[in-house]
Amino acid sequence: MSANAPSPEPVVTPRRRGRRVLRWIIGSLGALIVLGVAGILVWSQVGVMGAEAEPLAEVRANPAIAIADTDAGIVLSPAGEESEVGLVYVPGAKVDPWAYAYKLSGLVADEGVTVVITKPWLNLAFFDLRPLSAFTDLAPDVGTWLVGGHSLGGVRACQLAADAEGLALFGSYCATDLSESGLPVISVSGAEDGLSTPEKVADAAHLLPDDAESHEIEGASHSSFGDYGLQAGDGTPTISDDDMRDQLTELIGAFALAR
Repeated sequence: MSANAPSPEPVVTPRRRGRRVLRWIIGSLGALIVLGVAGILVWSQVGVMGAEAEPLAEVRANPAIAIADTDAGIVLSPAGEESEVGLVYVPGAKVDPWAYAYKLSGLVADEGVTVVITKPWLNLAFFDLRPLSAFTDLAPDVGTWLVGGHSLGGVRACQLAADAEGLALFGSYCATDLSESGLPVISVSGAEDGLSTPEKVADAAHLLPDDAESHEIEGASHSSFGDYGLQAGDGTPTISDDDMRDQLTELIGAFALAR
């Protein structure tokens, strides 16, 4: 063979061709996964409903409430008092945890309940796989723990309820069947809620124990359970923020202190 003769073309066997196709498929799937994760990360940070400044400032200025801000959650506890009962509260989807501080402040200041408002991973409770103990450990002196939450946070609270001594739903309902659990449950809903509508709450009631308490607050919408402004698709609230807080304090306070 002369020195200038062309080199023979490499032979591509079926095995080599299969490996190339497999590498291409794996690479494409990897790229799609990376893009999907990146998309979720971006989406979870866009459109988060922030806490209104004035109600939050009132909580911060209340001398009856001690506040501890941790990576896992916000701890609101009665200042200078021992608290026997605590509530782990899971926020709704893409709602700033601080937006619930005012509506829950009466439980702390008036009823002596310690409240831990969780900080869900990616601002979505369903992505947060931490156990209830990750939040109850933030207030180790509390002996009795309830779990609850608003909207999607309430759905997550139902999944954590087996490790608590009671469940409190705020404008929410369970997707988990707790009907045979024997767990004390209170469900507080809003008559003007356009998202967790009265009909949806009623349709899911069979998933709760037969003796579950159910209360519907007149004039309350979905966003009435927090202080983060109006929410798309919601009804129009006619209840004042102060009245909403007082009714939540009375209903949840009586339920909590009966544990």
